[in-house]
Amino acid sequence: MISFFQAAFSSSSFILKVLCVFFLLPPTMASGDCTCDGAEAKGSDSREALSYKLGSIASVLVAGALGVSLPFLSTKIPTLKPQNDIFFMVKAFAAGVILATGFIHILPEAFQSLNSPCLKENPWGKFPFSGFVAMLSSIVTLMVDSLAMGYYKRRHFNKAKQVSGDEEMGEDHAGHVHFHTHTTHGHAHGSANSSEEHTQSDELIRHRVISQVLELGIVVHSVIIGISLGAAVSIDTIKPLLVALSFHQFFEGLGLGGCISQAEFKSRSTAIMATFFSITTPIGIAIGIGISSVYKENSPTSLIVEGVFNSASAGILIYMALVDLLAADFMNPRMQNNVKLQLGANLSLLLGAASMSVLAKWA
Repeated sequence: MISFFQAAFSSSSFILKVLCVFFLLPPTMASGDCTCDGAEAKGSDSREALSYKLGSIASVLVAGALGVSLPFLSTKIPTLKPQNDIFFMVKAFAAGVILATGFIHILPEAFQSLNSPCLKENPWGKFPFSGFVAMLSSIVTLMVDSLAMGYYKRRHFNKAKQVSGDEEMGEDHAGHVHFHTHTTHGHAHGSANSSEEHTQSDELIRHRVISQVLELGIVVHSVIIGISLGAAVSIDTIKPLLVALSFHQFFEGLGLGGCISQAEFKSRSTAIMATFFSITTPIGIAIGIGISSVYKENSPTSLIVEGVFNSASAGILIYMALVDLLAADFMNPRMQNNVKLQLGANLSLLLGAASMSVLAKWA
């Protein structure tokens, strides 16, 4: 089951390498009439800024690890169990955070980058590339979601069919009388149990695919925003980013952790996914610190790379929040038949989206 995630891990490692190469390349495109030299902002002090950046690595790491780990403490905190109604509201809150992250934080930044006057008018000023890339990434996410679900279901079906065939062969060898006296009675109950197990298996597969695709989308954005903080030179920019990113990682981790806990991975796989999420933004910050001396925020290369990756991340996160997180839970018969739970989940969704939207004032 973890094979899909391993592929995602490899893809994310490749993304990190691509980002490093692109940000280290000198600008190759002509700038427009604006100043694209990336001049230092006032009040920047390299030593003090570096101390804040190092502090942000620790802060963001702890916030992300805490957020993604909380849903795994369901044995000690019963309210966080997936079977509990509170879990639906916590998950709705986290989904609201992820949705606001895509719409309020990432997509506007993508439009700002790809519509910058530092880029050539042709083609960047003649076509809405940000919306186009976001649309493509959401479509690709849908395809990956569907293909992965089909792959896991086929593999599970083949295993179940093989086990069923082995059982029937064993019953045939057990004798004709035993077959009629016991298996007929077991068939009636077995069919019901088989249907219930099939439904549970489908749900488990869905949760596993959701958690893996969601993590991939979050990781791409986390690296980008980490690099932005690490490469920043102004303390006035770093301070609000530090606070906003810490809250951002905590709430995103909460949503991802809820999905991972529902997926019921093995302990090793769960630890890998949680650790991978926790370290991606700190790694991005470290990369940003390393390239801050040559990084130019307004260089055409940086603007294009940031804009394209932010657009892709926005498309992935918006799709995952609306389709895989909110639609799946809000259309769940358990919630449909419980008015109090519906109201609570709706309120939690609005609070989650509002809390992340307010942070856009500072970051």
